[in-house]
Amino acid sequence: MKFNTKTIHGGQKPDPAYGAVMPPIYQTTTYVQTAPGEHKGYAYSRSHNPTRSALENALASIENGNFGLAFGSGLAAIDAILKLLKSGDEVISTNDLYGGTYRLFTKIFEGFGIKFHFVGMENVSNIENYVNANTKLIWVETPTNPMLNIIDIKAAAGIAKKHDILLAVDNTFATPYLQQPLDLGADIVMHSATKYLGGHSDVVMGALVVKDKDIADKLYFIQNASGAICGPQDSFLVLRGIKTLHVRMQRHCENGKAIATYLAKHSKVENVYWPGFENHPNHDIAKTQMRDFGGMVSFTTKGNNYDEAIKLVGKLKVFILAESLGGVESLAGHPASMTHASIPKEDREKTGVVDSLIRLSVGIEDATDLIADLEQALG
Repeated sequence: MKFNTKTIHGGQKPDPAYGAVMPPIYQTTTYVQTAPGEHKGYAYSRSHNPTRSALENALASIENGNFGLAFGSGLAAIDAILKLLKSGDEVISTNDLYGGTYRLFTKIFEGFGIKFHFVGMENVSNIENYVNANTKLIWVETPTNPMLNIIDIKAAAGIAKKHDILLAVDNTFATPYLQQPLDLGADIVMHSATKYLGGHSDVVMGALVVKDKDIADKLYFIQNASGAICGPQDSFLVLRGIKTLHVRMQRHCENGKAIATYLAKHSKVENVYWPGFENHPNHDIAKTQMRDFGGMVSFTTKGNNYDEAIKLVGKLKVFILAESLGGVESLAGHPASMTHASIPKEDREKTGVVDSLIRLSVGIEDATDLIADLEQALG
């Protein structure tokens, strides 16, 4: 089954009760048992819920995995991965990553005795310099947030396998439409399903997909024991979002290219970060491991002025100034004061998150209107 068909049918079947084509919202906490421990596979909705199960099956299908898990948020999904570790273990993470992930790593799990190394992974061989007997996890985002850096998943997987380390990939920006990390050797794929998988800015959710049953069983245990699950209504919304993922991503990619090309020619723009440019670092790897280059674009303005950047995003009218990304509407953000405010200024600037950096989540509107909006804001 090809990807565009999988988004609609993958892992899915009509509901057995009445043949409903779309999985119903099973808004229930508990289920009748014919005798103690005898039921139809569902006893309590923290452990299992039919709507969530339908979503988890769909997630596994579109990532070419065997097991899917849905959580209450992307950070809850990351939290579950880190609970595979114990005090004294070490993690090698990309140094250009979502601020919430950085906060979870440093403010929560460092306190439990887990050590994190934040490493530039554009040259993937750099990872090996930090591997030691305590290294248990490599954490990769690609494309990264917000610099759109590309990391070679297959090469990172080779290092992980060589040293018997887990490789987890945050695939939020790319989505399985553009890349499927499990096929490139990753052990765990993570999504903030809040973003492109849901696609309509109306649900907060996280997801994990794996192939290996042993890893899946450990994660299912953590999911149930820690309880950071999503509800049936949210599961329904993301299921519905996945069914149009392929057509939405196609338009996101088309519009992303148009916006990036426009910005690259603008006299007031200093740098444009978009993996589709031939001069983008690791563009050749992006071409190899991605089907297209996505709808995320970041740029800086000449002069690198913080106040001017704030003023610019405030002038936008079609682009909405807001956190998050991946919805049908175009969003603009100022990472230094929004998504990456939790990262110290010195650390974020080392990765390129300077004061004038603006991150665009390019939606599926008409590209002409989006360009006109940027034109009037840039002045």
